[in-house]
Amino acid sequence: MLLIPAIDLKDGKCVRLRQGRMEDETVFSDDPVAVAGRWVEAGARRLHVVDLNGAFAGTPVNAQVIHDICAAYPDLPVQVGGGIRDEETVVTYLEAGVRYVIIGTKAVTQPHFINDLCMEFPGHVIVGLDAKDGRAAVDGWSKLSRHDAIELAQQFEQDGVVSIVYTDIGRDGMLSGVNVDATVRLAESVHIPVIASGGVRSLDDVRALCEVADAGIIGAITGRAIYEGTLDLAEGQKLADELSADPFEA
Repeated sequence: MLLIPAIDLKDGKCVRLRQGRMEDETVFSDDPVAVAGRWVEAGARRLHVVDLNGAFAGTPVNAQVIHDICAAYPDLPVQVGGGIRDEETVVTYLEAGVRYVIIGTKAVTQPHFINDLCMEFPGHVIVGLDAKDGRAAVDGWSKLSRHDAIELAQQFEQDGVVSIVYTDIGRDGMLSGVNVDATVRLAESVHIPVIASGGVRSLDDVRALCEVADAGIIGAITGRAIYEGTLDLAEGQKLADELSADPFEA
């Protein structure tokens, strides 16, 4: 199982939010490229980058920083989300070296967009499903939709996405532990890999996810925990490798 460090970008800086609230941020660094290097040195096999401004604006805002990260670490698979609402943005990111684009809001509000993207860019499209109490959230988590997260996941699987990033927004940035049960329910409902996100705080969470990895969970995104020191990335990945019979590569 992959332990995937998160770099959340706001105004060109590396920050973390609590439950997706833009006004509740902690700035960890004004040099995101250096932060990426820190995680590469710790053994990261994939990087999760989110343009927070872009998620709210509906268009990329921190694209240059993302380009700089890809240029500095060309061998590191990077998955990017936040403000990706058209094919032009996808093309720009892929040409810059991004491996996977993550579609969130538009996947929920305009499902046909995912089908079109998967046909145009096979193997590069991930859907980010952000949910609370089983319902999908949109617009930077500011709104809850009427859509059931599991039903959406099943539709996106049919469309051809390579994986789903599932975030329990009630726990994201709170260091409150992973919602393992909800993640397993989603993973068991589809045949494509699921990446857990939200609430990873310690080796215990890594261990808990490894125990249910057979459900189809290939990785876990971690943010605040590795920045505040409640989880050591290198130690966490080592534990995940030890507990996985077949370690997953990015």
